[in-house]
Parts: sequence; structure tokens; C-alpha cells
Amino acid sequence: MSRAQTKVLQYVKEARASELALVRVLQSQIAMTPRGSLRSGLEKHLQETRDHAERLRVRAGELEHGFNPIALAVGVAEAVTGQALALAKTPLDLVRGTGGEEKVLKNAKDSSATEALEIATYTALERMAELAGDTKTAELAASIREDEEQMLGFLLEEIPTLTEAVFGADVEGDPSFDPAKTGAADAVRGAAEAAGDTADSAADAAKGAAADAKSSAKGAAASAKSSAKAAAGEAKDTARRTAAGAQAAASTAADDAGRTAGKVADDAKDAAGSAKAAVSDAADGARTTAKDAADDAQEAAATPPVDPDAEKPWAGYDELSVEEVRAVLLTADAETTAQVDAYERANRGRKGILGVTEPQVQSA
Repeated sequence: MSRAQTKVLQYVKEARASELALVRVLQSQIAMTPRGSLRSGLEKHLQETRDHAERLRVRAGELEHGFNPIALAVGVAEAVTGQALALAKTPLDLVRGTGGEEKVLKNAKDSSATEALEIATYTALERMAELAGDTKTAELAASIREDEEQMLGFLLEEIPTLTEAVFGADVEGDPSFDPAKTGAADAVRGAAEAAGDTADSAADAAKGAAADAKSSAKGAAASAKSSAKAAAGEAKDTARRTAAGAQAAASTAADDAGRTAGKVADDAKDAAGSAKAAVSDAADGARTTAKDAADDAQEAAATPPVDPDAEKPWAGYDELSVEEVRAVLLTADAETTAQVDAYERANRGRKGILGVTEPQVQSA
């Protein structure tokens, strides 16, 4: 591989590292952005970003065919480290600002800067590929750059509206940010609705099983009655023809009919008992599933009062939901994790957060 091709491969891997880091950033921002045009745009760009990373992975594999990667190791390591340092702070940006409106605005401003960096990255990659005579990579870079330019334009159009929301909340005292409409809250509601659907399906299945069992029992009883009637008729005819033989035949037929009817009745009783047990088990399972989902949703949305004098892990901590704090803990250092663990135990006691901090604190 020539030096020019090696340089192109380096730039392709740098671009892919940037896209992979941006996936985590977009997920965190979507979690605390209310429903609306901004969140729809972020969700659309999240899919585009994943697609960009995959296309770059494929192209890097094509360029590396038959190539010894040792010559590129240092450059790629520096690229990945640089992207990680540049984007690792983004989850912490979620806790900035005086209220939800300003947090969303600052996230949009940060995203605009990130998009500008992406555009510059693909502009450089396109030109490097052109100079190296790599038309395929140049076309790939130009295609992805167009997506980044569209996203930057979208964010710049949203910023004035987001700024108006901040003015209304912080200056005019008319807040519009609703935590119940954020991506994290919608995810919790979705889980609760899924649990409810599962419970309904289980109940419907139990009802169907009971109806089938009842129908089977009714059919078996009718069949037993018909069999007994036929046996009695045959015994009567036989009795008319031969007195002695008729008496024996009638006795035998009556015994057989009694045993048949008794067995069918026992089977019907067993089937009804099984159906009743199935209905009870399904109902218990449905109630348990629905209760667990409701408890989880209540814990995620609860904001119990805390000691106002208690030292918080960071400014604005109490305004965050469980999912938002967990997003921050993904990249938090050991000291921050320990502060969150101590604060939650003393004030909030949210299990969804302690489940993340406790193993890390114990292993420290």
C-alpha cells in the first residue's frame, strides 16, 4: 500500500471513530429532549450516524485488504483518543443550565459545533482521497458530508425557537419543558404499555383455554348420553327376542354405560380443574407483571423531596431522571460515581441509580 493510500485509510478510521462516539451523544440528548421537531431530527440523525459508521467500516475493510496495519497503528490510536476526549464531556452537558429549556438549547448548540467538526472531517477526507486518486472514498465522504450539512442547517433553524423557550422560562416565569415528555419518560411508558399488553394476551389465552375445556366437557357428556341410550335400546330388543339372554344383555349394557359415563364425567371434571388453574396462574402472572412495570415507572418518574442543604454530586442533579443520571454515569470517573452513590443513599434512594453505582463503589 502506498503512502497516499495509508493516509486515506487513516482519515477513514478517524471519521468512523467520530461517528461511533456521536451515537452515544445523540442517545443521551434524545433521552432528555421532549417530543417535537428537535427530537424527531435527533432520532433521524441517530439512524444516519449509525449508517455512516457502517459504510466507513466497510470501506476501511476494503482499503485494508492485504495491508499490514502496524504502519497505521499510531495515527489511528491518536484519532480514537482525540475523539473520545472531545466527546466524553457531552453527557455532562446534560446537567448544565437553570432548567430543562436551557439544557436543551445548550445541547443543540453543542450539536451544531459537533456537526461543523464532522463537515470539516469529511471535507478533508474527500480532498485527501481525490489527491490519492481514490474516487470511491471521495464519493463516500461527499455523500456523508451532505447529511452532516443538512443536520447543521436543521439545528440552526431550531435554535431561535429553543432560545424563545429559555426566555419564557427564565425571564417571564412561564416554563414549557415537561420531563414527562422526554425520550427517557417515553421509554419508561413504552415498557409499562408492553407489560400491559402481555398481561392482556395472557388473560385472553386463559379465557380461550377455559372455553375450549367447557366445550370439550359438554361434548363428552352428550356423547356419553347418546352411547348409554343406544346400549339401552339394544338391550331392550335383545330382551324381546330371548328372555334369559335379554336380562343378561341388559345388565351388561347398563354396567358398561355406567362405567363410560363415570369415566367421561371424571375426565370433564379434570379438564375443568385444569382450565381453572390455568386461568388463575395467568391472572396472577398478569397482575405481577403489571405491578412490576408500574413500580418501575413510578420509581423512574418519582422525585421525592430531599435535604436542600445536602451536597449534590453536581449542580442541577435533582432535576435529572433516573435514566438521565445513568447516562451521565456511563462516562463518570470513580469519584463522581462514589458521590452519586453516597447522595442517593442519604437522600433519594433510587434503585435504578444505586444498581449502577453500588457494584462500582464496592469494586473500587
